[in-house]
Amino acid sequence: MCSVVDKVPLERHLRQLSLDLLGRPPTIEEYRAFQAKGSITAEDIQQMMDSEGFYERMRGYHRALLRSNINASVFDNGDTRLTGTGAIAAGTTVNNPYGFRNTTSSSLRGNNNQGCDAFIPQDTCNSQKQDPHAEPANKVCRDEQGVPLPVSYDYDTTSYYACNRLDSTDTTITDCTVAVSKGAIAAKYLYFCDMRRLSDNKLHPHLCLPDPAKNTTVALTQEELDSGGKVVAFVHPNPPSGTSLTRLDRCTLDLTLRNGIKGAWVPQRGCFQREGFVTRSGPFFATDPSAQVTVCAIEAQERPSNPWTMESCETTRFRSDRSCGCGKDMRRCEVTAVHTARVDAINKEQELITDSVVRHDEPYFNILTTRRSFVNGTLSEMYRQQQGVGIFTITSPANPDVVPSVPYAQASTWTEYTRDPQHSGVLTTPSFLYRFPTQRARVNHFYEAFLCKTFVPSSDPLPPPEDNCNRENNLARRCGCNYCHATIEPTGAHWGRFDERNSLFLTEEKFPRFDPKCRDCALAGDTNCGGECSQYVMQAYDGDGAASLGMLKTYLYRTADEEANIAGGPQLLVRRMLQTGDLERCAVKRVWSEFLGRPMTAEEQRLYLQELSEDFSAHNHSLKSLIQKLVTTDAYRRID
Repeated sequence: MCSVVDKVPLERHLRQLSLDLLGRPPTIEEYRAFQAKGSITAEDIQQMMDSEGFYERMRGYHRALLRSNINASVFDNGDTRLTGTGAIAAGTTVNNPYGFRNTTSSSLRGNNNQGCDAFIPQDTCNSQKQDPHAEPANKVCRDEQGVPLPVSYDYDTTSYYACNRLDSTDTTITDCTVAVSKGAIAAKYLYFCDMRRLSDNKLHPHLCLPDPAKNTTVALTQEELDSGGKVVAFVHPNPPSGTSLTRLDRCTLDLTLRNGIKGAWVPQRGCFQREGFVTRSGPFFATDPSAQVTVCAIEAQERPSNPWTMESCETTRFRSDRSCGCGKDMRRCEVTAVHTARVDAINKEQELITDSVVRHDEPYFNILTTRRSFVNGTLSEMYRQQQGVGIFTITSPANPDVVPSVPYAQASTWTEYTRDPQHSGVLTTPSFLYRFPTQRARVNHFYEAFLCKTFVPSSDPLPPPEDNCNRENNLARRCGCNYCHATIEPTGAHWGRFDERNSLFLTEEKFPRFDPKCRDCALAGDTNCGGECSQYVMQAYDGDGAASLGMLKTYLYRTADEEANIAGGPQLLVRRMLQTGDLERCAVKRVWSEFLGRPMTAEEQRLYLQELSEDFSAHNHSLKSLIQKLVTTDAYRRID
């Protein structure tokens, strides 16, 4: 004879329900009200599930289930990040223009952490001369295509030179020509006299010579003179084979061409070559975008491509090409707050999708299939203005023209819209795609979160190493690997049109299944193919690879059924799983663990799993119905 189940008293049951459904303990008033009532009814539970506390609780549940945090998944070393305020500091005349200061500035200005010259306007670059003794009589501010040129320079003391200040003991030495006239430096070193701006924001003369304390420059002892007897370079007198630095030329405003290509510049070795600043309307992230701000002239440019080489500025290369800039409204660049806002908005989108389904009591698995989504000001501008180049590789979920227009500053305003047909619930959001960056990772988390299954290697012994099966490149057929990958690879094909390690959708128009240009490049040994074929098979490691040159990588080793999975996308996978009943059973197990604080035991699965799953299905997969059914079971209320 079965013993009677001891149930928790009303007060404890109320506390359980309030904590589980609302995320908080009951108030004194609620305790008293239910004590007077004597029971907790189905209507009371329903009322709790219609409250904002419950929806917040469910957002937290799904945030944990989906691991909605891409903060560590988006590669960002700050190379598109601007520093500066874009304004003159209060109470001073010190200009602080927006500009790159990180590793990006090395290819633009000669070294890391080098901004532009904040004291010289780019388009009136002759209004001030930092080193008039060594500059041309008339500086050229921009080249023929309008690309900003350097307007001032300094010798690089980080890696090459040692600079000694000349006016520290004699304040009458106000510039380099005075230093020569007073004998502070020899006349032949005039070009290596550098007017350097110190912390007082004033120029002070320094003599800069190759640093004898540095291994790279200690041997540069031979002086090369021009016709006027002035030193123009320091040269290694007898460089051994393999010496990387044999010469340092005087700093000038002239840029060096990379590989002799006009439009591909590199700063002069040993020099910081700085352009000036411009004044323009504020960036998209400014509090008042209509207000005038100062911006480094390189970053202020808006070109879509390099005017000399025609290379695109809409890729990561924009940050090392001095002809590109940050684009209109500085959309290609960001500041720390912008990056944080984008990560937060991408993380929250998944929660809002799940919240909408639960709030409207829709079939629960709509969270995996709906095209409905939401944007706030951060995401609206990101999609509509194609922002985030170089950090976020994201295809706008819908045509940018139909994405709701929400001003950037309205980060807390979320507007609903419908994504394009390829999208499938949370499984195609940037949060999911970035958090699980490969097709295999996406399959693994889908199985774990929604099917309650994990992939575990087989315990069967492997064949001997010489077996050809061990050398099979197709993991679905390789010995040992095929135990899991025979399922993982066909399932991963459902994400075949979504690129890995980003949120780029590979449309058939831009990324056809086969590209003859890529095949021809591959056959010619050009695996780069101008950077246009990174998504395609460009090298062959077996017979299948040789037959697949020029084919989109995601189609390599695919059967006809797997190619159908690519075309069907994640929504096809969900439809198939709904037919097996695994989604319902896993949802029951997940909710059980969430509300009882532990997984179902084998006995509980025998008693409750099938009943709750069938009831869940019979009630149109209503999550509220499932939760209500669970919290009224004896298992939830029992004392054990």
